Formats: sequence, C-alpha cells, structure tokens
Amino acid sequence: MSLEKEKESAGEILDMKVLRQLYTYVKPYQKQFYFLVFLTLALAILAPTRPYLIQIAIDEHVALGDAAGLLKIIYVLVVLMVIQAIAQWAHTYYSGWIGQVIIKDIRVRLYKHLLKLRLQFFDNTPIGRLVTRNVSDIETLADVFSEGLAAIIGDLLQIVTILGVMFYIDWKLTLVSLSTLPLLVISTYVFKEKIKVTFNDVRNAVANLNSFLQEQITGMTIVQLFNREQREFDKFKEINREHRTAHIRSVLYYSVYFPVAEIIQAIGIGLVVWYGAVGVLGMDLKIGILISFIMYLQLFFRPIRMIADRFNTLQMGVVSSSRIFKLLASTEHIANEGSFSPEKIRGNVRLDQVWFAYKEEDYVLKNISFEAKKGQTIALVGATGAGKSSIINLISRFYEINKGSITIDGTNIQDYELSALRKHIGVVLQDVFLFSSSIYQNITLGNPSITKEQVLEAAELVGAAKFIEKLPGGLDYNVMERGATLSVGQRQLISFVRAMVYNPEILILDEATSSVDSETEQLIQESIEKMMQGRTSIVIAHRLSTIQKADQILVLNKGEIVETGTHQSLLEKGGYYTQLHQMQLKMTAH
Repeated sequence: MSLEKEKESAGEILDMKVLRQLYTYVKPYQKQFYFLVFLTLALAILAPTRPYLIQIAIDEHVALGDAAGLLKIIYVLVVLMVIQAIAQWAHTYYSGWIGQVIIKDIRVRLYKHLLKLRLQFFDNTPIGRLVTRNVSDIETLADVFSEGLAAIIGDLLQIVTILGVMFYIDWKLTLVSLSTLPLLVISTYVFKEKIKVTFNDVRNAVANLNSFLQEQITGMTIVQLFNREQREFDKFKEINREHRTAHIRSVLYYSVYFPVAEIIQAIGIGLVVWYGAVGVLGMDLKIGILISFIMYLQLFFRPIRMIADRFNTLQMGVVSSSRIFKLLASTEHIANEGSFSPEKIRGNVRLDQVWFAYKEEDYVLKNISFEAKKGQTIALVGATGAGKSSIINLISRFYEINKGSITIDGTNIQDYELSALRKHIGVVLQDVFLFSSSIYQNITLGNPSITKEQVLEAAELVGAAKFIEKLPGGLDYNVMERGATLSVGQRQLISFVRAMVYNPEILILDEATSSVDSETEQLIQESIEKMMQGRTSIVIAHRLSTIQKADQILVLNKGEIVETGTHQSLLEKGGYYTQLHQMQLKMTAH
C-alpha cells in the first residue's frame, strides 16, 4: 500500500492561459461580474473621501467656528459612509456569489467528465487525488473571486487613488509618509515568496492525506487481517505530521509578517506626526491636513499588507485551476463513440484477431478470435492473468483494443452509442459493488422505469426473493456502504437481479459463483441456466464444474487461446484443460 506523494510547483501568479479558461466560466454571469468590477472601482474612489472630508471639516469649519458648514460636512460624511457600507456589502456578497456559482459549474463539468473517462484512467489515478480535485481544489477557486483577483484589483486601485490625493494635497508630506514604504515592500515580497511555497506544501499534503485515507479505509479488511494497523497508523502520523508542519510554517510567517508591517506603519505615522507637527507649529501646515494624512496612511498601508496574502490566494487558485483544467483536458475518454442505437439486438458477438495491451505493447491478449451466436454459451477458462476478464472488459468497451475488431450483430462496437451498447449487455462481476442505499436502488440504480414488481420477478427468477423478503423492509432495506450488512452470497444474488431487470440480450458472468459457498452455488446454478435461455452468454469460470454444458469452451494461457471445444472433447484431448480439471479434482478431494 505505497503512497506516491504529489509534488507540484506553485506556478506563475498570473498564468494568463488559466485565467482565460476561468473567464469562460464567468461569461454566463457577465452582468454580475461587471457589476462587481463597478463596485470595485467605486470602493477605490470612495476610500480617500472620508479623510478628505474630515480635513475640510477641521480646516474650513472647525478652525473658523462655522457650525452650519460643519453640520453639512457631517451629513455628507454620513451619507458617503452609508453608501460605502452598502457598496462593501454588495461587493462582498457578489464576489462570494460569483465564486460559488462558478465552482458549482466547474464541479458539475468535472464530475461529468470523470463519468466519461475510461477505466484505464482510474487504474492509474489514486481516487483520493480525484476527490481532492473535485472538492478541495475547486473550493480554492471560490477564493480567486472573493479574496483573489477582484480584491487585488480593488487594493491596487485604492493605493493609486490614495497616493494621487496625498500628492495633490501635499507632496512633501507624502514623500515623508512613503519613506518607510521600501521596508514594507521588501518584507511583503519576502512574506509572499515564503507563504507561496508553504501554501503549495499544504495543498500537496491535503492531496496525500486524502489519497492515503481513501486507500486505507477501503482496504481496512486487509489492514486488519494482516495486522498492519500499527504500520499504517505510523504512515498516517507521518503524512499528518507533514500536513501539520506545512500549516504551522504558514502560521509562523503570518505571525512574523503582520507585526513587522504594523511596526513599519507605526514608524511611517510617527514620521508624519513629527514632520507635520513641525509644519503646524511653524504655521506652514494646517492641522486638518496632518490628521487626514494619518488616516490616509492607515488606509494606504492596509491594502499593501493584505496584497501579499491575496496574491498567494490568487496563486493557489491558479494552481488549483491548472490542476482541474489539466484533468478536464484529459483525453482518456472513450473516443470515436458511434450513433447506432438499436432498440433490440440479436446478440451475435464476434472477436476477430483482437490484440490488447494495458500498457504500450505489453499485450495481455494476442490474436483472440471467436464467435458467440444468439443463445449460445461461451466459457472462458484459464489460470489467473490469462486474459479472461480483459476480454469481457473489451466487449463492454471499458478499454479500447489495439488491433483487430469486435462486432455485435455484424456492427463494430465502436459504431454503437456507448449507452446503447451497454444497455444490451448484462454483467455480473466477481467483486460486487453495492452503494449505501436500499436494495431496490442498488438493483435499479435509480432507473424510474423499473418497478418493484419487475425487481421481485427478477429476484424470484435468480433465487434472491426469499432472503430479500426476510430482511427488515424487504426491497427498502439499506445495505450500507459496499453492502456491509449482507453476506457475500447475498451480494452476489443482488448483482444477478441487477443484471436481469434490464433484460439484456448478452449476459456476461465473471466468475459469478466463485465467491459463494457450495450450497448457495447449487441454489443459483439453476437460476443461471434460466437466465441464459435465449441469451448469448459469455462465462468466466473459476469452477470448471459450472461450465460443463457450455456450447464452447475457450482455454486461455498467457493471453492466447490454446484450446477450444466442449467439456467432453477437451477432456479427451488430454491437454491444458485436462490439467486444470485434474488440479481442481485434487483440490476438491482434499
């Protein structure tokens, strides 16, 4: 149970390609987006008005004893503060709203994309990492709109506006005010670079943590069976320690940066007070200007302090976006899907010189050719890894063949619409997967056209009705995650019912009775024969006793068909099939 750690670089802050891709999701909400831009501009312009009005109130009204003029300024100030408060509320609301609707759209598109990817993609990608992409990474995108791009633009506009007003009022005092700015810029840059690396470490740690937990919880039976609890716990502690260390490091940088920024700001204000006091005492500067400059400095330094944090928020959003768009750009989906969608098929399956490899040219199937006609039963036997399961995966088109062709009723399966192809194929796997829901939902998989009467009829056919009726609630009984409250045999019977309610013309059984006991196997063997009547059946057999009535048995070894024939004719040959049969007889005898 090794865990491949994810290491990805933080990337560029303003990756224009990623930002352009993000903007495509903004287009449906352009009115709200441009309204947000307007609010950003409005807040930037409104920011310096309060200090300016206070300056006028002190110098032109308080100093002159003009109570009526002061009252007018106060009215204007109150109105502007109310407008600013409303604008700030609207800005906060719409930036959050746009972020949430966009991540909803991206999450829907990403999940829809995942549904279309080939099984080969999931074979090579840890599930925990995909969960991280669909949940944590997408959540980070919301911050791009609420705390990232819009906030940075607003901060920059506010800085420019305040500087313009300060220089307009008194350029000398402005230069004194900005004398500590280089120190703040340097400390902000150092903080930004440090926190950038830390944020990326945190994102990687989260992905590793998700991957590890998903793998361990899914495989908890193996962990406990082989007494791996302590070792896996030690691994978890190590991964969790890395996660904690990354977070604490970010907290450390924050705890250092913001006090340093406050000190630099205090020094700047101190210099303004000193220089301004000298000017006031010398009658070269009005007291209102000095007070307004102290307020301007507080307004000026605040966005500079925040901008480093916002840049890193934007950067992590860009990193998350690039990961998501990379996943969305994955071409590992079923290509060349056809449009042929027949209501019914005969069920003649033909494989003609099929070659297949999971990785490059490491072929697991070599020159496979056979035909299963309507109503026939074809059995596939062979040692583990011979290629039996690969054949049925190819017929269902879970993977693409490298060479050769697979046809159903003479039509290449690539010409079928994918959903139509799989609608006509009923598959019962050895490893049955049940969702945390009722038996009825697990059988119909949410298909509203399948009634409970049809389900009970199929359950009666395969011998599952008796045990279902005994469960509390019958078909409404919740099987819990992966069918934990049912026995292996019961789960297998439910998978038979699931296959039968769709009334498929082609039936595929992948060692469907290997996980059940002899009594249950005997119970469902007759049902299987009923299921096969009138259907093309392809059976992977673990127990050779279950395929003695097959019309044709294909014996596979190392991806090749080495023998074909009926049960009796293969025994008479005394070849590979005979050896397999004798081995099973010895095992049964023991």
